[in-house]
Amino acid sequence: MRHHSSQSIGFRVLLPLLLILSVACGSILPSGGGDGTAVVPKPANAIEITIIYAPEEELYLKDAMQAFNLSYANGKDPITGGNLPSGERAIYVTGKSGSSGTAMQGIVNAVIAPNNVNVEKPTIFSPSVSHWLALANYQAGRDIFDLADSPSTALAPVVMAIWESRLNALQAKNPGQPIGWQDLLGVLNNPDGWAAYGISGRSTVYYGHTDPYISSTAISTLIAEFYASAKYNANNPDLRRLTLAEVNNPTVQAGVRSIELLIKHYSSRTTEFKEYIAQGPEYLDFVALEENDLIYINQGKTQYKPPEKLVALYPKEGTFWHEHPFAIPLGDWVTDEQRTAAKKFTDYVRSKVVQQKVLEAGFRPVSPDVPLSYPIDASLGVDPAQPTTVLAVPDPDVIAAVQRSWAYVKKQADIVLLIDTSGSMNGEKLDQAKAAALAFLDKLPVQNRVALYSFNTEMRHEVELGSFESNGQRVRDAINGLRAGGDTALHNSVIGAVQSLSADTSSDRIRAIILLSDGADTASDKTRQDMVTAILAERDAKNPILVIPVAYGSDADIPTLSDIARSSSTKVQSGDPATITKLLEIISSYF
Repeated sequence: MRHHSSQSIGFRVLLPLLLILSVACGSILPSGGGDGTAVVPKPANAIEITIIYAPEEELYLKDAMQAFNLSYANGKDPITGGNLPSGERAIYVTGKSGSSGTAMQGIVNAVIAPNNVNVEKPTIFSPSVSHWLALANYQAGRDIFDLADSPSTALAPVVMAIWESRLNALQAKNPGQPIGWQDLLGVLNNPDGWAAYGISGRSTVYYGHTDPYISSTAISTLIAEFYASAKYNANNPDLRRLTLAEVNNPTVQAGVRSIELLIKHYSSRTTEFKEYIAQGPEYLDFVALEENDLIYINQGKTQYKPPEKLVALYPKEGTFWHEHPFAIPLGDWVTDEQRTAAKKFTDYVRSKVVQQKVLEAGFRPVSPDVPLSYPIDASLGVDPAQPTTVLAVPDPDVIAAVQRSWAYVKKQADIVLLIDTSGSMNGEKLDQAKAAALAFLDKLPVQNRVALYSFNTEMRHEVELGSFESNGQRVRDAINGLRAGGDTALHNSVIGAVQSLSADTSSDRIRAIILLSDGADTASDKTRQDMVTAILAERDAKNPILVIPVAYGSDADIPTLSDIARSSSTKVQSGDPATITKLLEIISSYF
């Protein structure tokens, strides 16, 4: 039986007791946490500090902030548990989660472009990995962060979350050998794909990762891909530290592109990919995640219950540790008092009581007082003895160059905008659909290809598929010119768009149809089942056709649009103008 320290008991038991006592005394606000938790009142004359932290840290950090604030509110030192010395000011911490790349850019802007719309001025910044701290210093041309004084608070290696059946098949082909990128590419390049490895069903390989301008997992994964490509394609098997020479080498870049060809689609955040891969091997074979995310999935905490166990592949070529540093910006908005208070909170998060919570959330603790134990366990698909090969963090200019290379090495997309212009879309519905389509184009990288089709009684090719760089304005002009009228041949038009995209059998691009419609068919000679069958016929292709329906109007035919989404493993999105920003983020992130 595990024996908890008095501090651990304090974190678990004292917090609710203090909440009850505070409420009884009338000294706590009745609401305001936003998630049903009570807000600890700020003591008079408290030193206020703020933190922006990576979304996954919320599993333990929100409770840690509550307990820290409660301790001070009750005149106690949160680390020692003793009474505060007379005259010592309390500390009060508040915080929010945010994507590491976006938050980093906001902090850089606060220093060099304070009038920018994205400005952040936290007392503490806790990204998933210190790559972002180095990039911030590089972008600003000065030290915004002291990397030597930004201690780790939780550890997690980046892994490839792969289905156990897939990893077993790879290991059977390579008995006794470690598995890595070379072996995954072996499946891609095998004419029979997974079938050659004894896996029935879909033979092609589906991979996913996030956006390296936003996601920590993505930037670490992309750097790791450059390391792997340099070792195999630039005759540099003993490469110790990635340099600009490798990143700018066309042969190395081509090797990274070959890895990216495994991609089914992208996503902006790891949060979405945790749900995507949990749908099972038919959706994705493997995805880049932090180890704690894999544990989270295997614990059954996602929307979908995984049909088999995911296991962590620690690539033989090497991976990175994410250390979740606590970094205090060297900005003029942080006072000396706040800096001292931030260090106190950092020490608290690194203390045994919080580190025990860090472990329970699936991270590896940084405190030597908390031994590694469950859930860092084989039963949840991870190996406490891994990773054995850790990659050296490149210099900041190299990390920036890897990020810039993204536009050239990522898998490009062929996208059809399919807009319903039938009479039922007249007025507000079509106006909203046109506005959404134009806003989507504003976010689309020029390397992609785009087409515009519209439909009412029949489908019309308004602008044929072509480079967005060259035909983007034509597409915008055509969208602005759309008018509503006629019946709705939805089934026929979706089938026609699928057939149009599938005609190019040599394409090595993501293929997608963005359908903007109210979904009510009134004119097709094809049935709903015919439409679903046409989409399903492409589902197991090397580059499956993704159909992403966007529903307009309170009378939208959701069952039909859901059938379309389900048949291509996507989801119906709401065309509500109040959520257009979220809509664009979700759709744009696929590409």
